[in-house]
Amino acid sequence: MAIKIEKKITGYNVVTEEDKAKAAAEAHAAAQKSAEVVQMGEPLSRPEKLVGNTYKIKTPVTEHALYITINDIVMHEGTPQEHRRPFEVFINSKNMEHFQWIVALTRVMSAVFRKGGDVTFLVEELHSVFDPSGGYFKKGGKYIPSLVAEIGEVLEQHLQEIGMLKKSGPDEHQKKLIEEKKTEYLQKHADEPVNEEGFPKGAQLCNKCHTKASIVMDGCLTCLNCGESKCG
Repeated sequence: MAIKIEKKITGYNVVTEEDKAKAAAEAHAAAQKSAEVVQMGEPLSRPEKLVGNTYKIKTPVTEHALYITINDIVMHEGTPQEHRRPFEVFINSKNMEHFQWIVALTRVMSAVFRKGGDVTFLVEELHSVFDPSGGYFKKGGKYIPSLVAEIGEVLEQHLQEIGMLKKSGPDEHQKKLIEEKKTEYLQKHADEPVNEEGFPKGAQLCNKCHTKASIVMDGCLTCLNCGESKCG
């Protein structure tokens, strides 16, 4: 293809085979650099001593209880910025049925903890796992979609205790109103049986707190546990 030069030639240079090889090498190096994995932060190293909590959960889907231990590392110890963050998790049980995937899950969770950064997203990820065989109701009437979600409940509780998550739910004023509504309903329906948690046995499952505590009151479906109300 012919190229017409409109401007005056002030200089020129001949591209040699060495120049072509050098340019190719530079392009290859740039491609490798762009493909490198970017580390979000240096993995935390394990100290000699860790503090932690152990939680016991007993579910209808396991014969024996599960003991979940979450160990924390103390960051900026001795300073005003001192705080705890999870470092590793272990799950122990006499039941060996779920051994393989529980070991895999705890190793992945521990690896995420040690990478640092915001680890609270694990709670939502674990909560969103549903057992194809169906979930179960725990004491208190709350619906749990799977054993993995139950582990997520424990993690959420632990993160709330060490201050990484805020406790969800109604405040003291809302709790008082809910209790008043509950008392009012039970007085009007004194002949209606209640379950062990004190909610009417015919209550529906609340879409917000996943507890069987929703009843129709004043024309609205109202939860006697969290106060969620929806009028049709």
